[in-house]
Amino acid sequence: MAIISVTSTSVAVNPLKQSQTVGAVLAFMGLKGIMPLLHGSQGCTALTKKVLVQHFRQTIPLSSTAMTEVATILGGEERVEQAILTLVQRSKPEIIGLCSTGLVETRGDDMGRFVKEIRHRRPELDYLPIVLVSTPDFKGTLQDGFAGAVESIIREIPQKGSKQDPCPTQITILASSAFTPGDVQEIKEIVTSFGLVPIVVPDLSGVLDGYIEDSSSAITANGTTLAQLRSIGSSVFTLALGDSMRGGAQILEQRFNIPYEVFGELTGLTAVDKFLQALADISGVSVPDKYRRQRRQLQHVMLENHFYFGCKRVSLALEPDLLWSTVSFLRSLGVEIHSAVTTTRFPLLEKLPIKSVTIGDLEDFEQLAVGSDLLITNSHGVAIAQRLKIPLYRQGIPIFDQLDHGQFTKVGYRGTMQLLFDIGNLFLEQETKVKH
Repeated sequence: MAIISVTSTSVAVNPLKQSQTVGAVLAFMGLKGIMPLLHGSQGCTALTKKVLVQHFRQTIPLSSTAMTEVATILGGEERVEQAILTLVQRSKPEIIGLCSTGLVETRGDDMGRFVKEIRHRRPELDYLPIVLVSTPDFKGTLQDGFAGAVESIIREIPQKGSKQDPCPTQITILASSAFTPGDVQEIKEIVTSFGLVPIVVPDLSGVLDGYIEDSSSAITANGTTLAQLRSIGSSVFTLALGDSMRGGAQILEQRFNIPYEVFGELTGLTAVDKFLQALADISGVSVPDKYRRQRRQLQHVMLENHFYFGCKRVSLALEPDLLWSTVSFLRSLGVEIHSAVTTTRFPLLEKLPIKSVTIGDLEDFEQLAVGSDLLITNSHGVAIAQRLKIPLYRQGIPIFDQLDHGQFTKVGYRGTMQLLFDIGNLFLEQETKVKH
């Protein structure tokens, strides 16, 4: 059981966490034909867009109600309505993802009432799903915004009414912000190999993995379709990947009586074994031979390279879901967790098999990481690594000084091997420098 400590400083000197709006927009990007709309100032939208463009190195569709000083004082309902009508006319989205920001949350705008009254005045918009999520900048983190958007999606879009006929091979996968587009693609390949048909919410594969479209569009060309979202009630099971997706899985259980299971991580021998066994139980199909072979390869790799990891001291600064999965993987290799910093209090943190977790920023991380053999955090940790003269392995958002993060995968047996090699090579490089 980990002891949770909160930094005593009243401000973040070197911020680790990202705004909830970044997480919500990232989640919305996994839906086909969507246009995310931020109700706030243009600066809020520009900052959110900058983080995602730097990280994924591609165009991010994002619009704003562009609140001015006058609009902030008088109220923003008219701005929201005009923005929606303009988007419908120009971009023709299939879905609009509407996010609040710190500006309008501080003012106290009743976003739910806005949407309800806009629909009453504009019946021509009845066909258009408008998914509303509260994402104030002054509280919460990227993971909270991402989870909130997923929960809003599955509350708003899946069809209600008469019970849908269950499809025996269809399952719903709720993938948290800890999983990259490459991770999602690998997960889909694993699931389909069992004869199952996955509906991934949100499906970032094919959207933010560097895929080149035949034609340009102001809205997303791939991702989870509206038809898929509306058919979620027919799924026979829900796989929640990351503990932050537990709330979404519970919503589906309450609405459609669909059972679920939560997987905190899909990296590491034991974690992947558990996931594949669950798929075998759901489908009635035995684990394919290719994964049995990959499992033996991973066993061999772990056995041959374990001495590079044993007793190494690693410090991490990550969002809670990603922190959990990375710590679990490193512990399985005999690594000592020197220090762990995260962005927000989360129930899962107390169950981490380490001494303590600090809720703080990168300044706290720098102080706690002294004496480590490796640092794991996002690209904002580069300066810290240089000052401490400790190698850095980049994880999380943003990563803006390396290529190919959208296609990087750390899940499954192959992803676990890749992660093991990446980190192991950093340890090997350090040993080589010491010897010379």
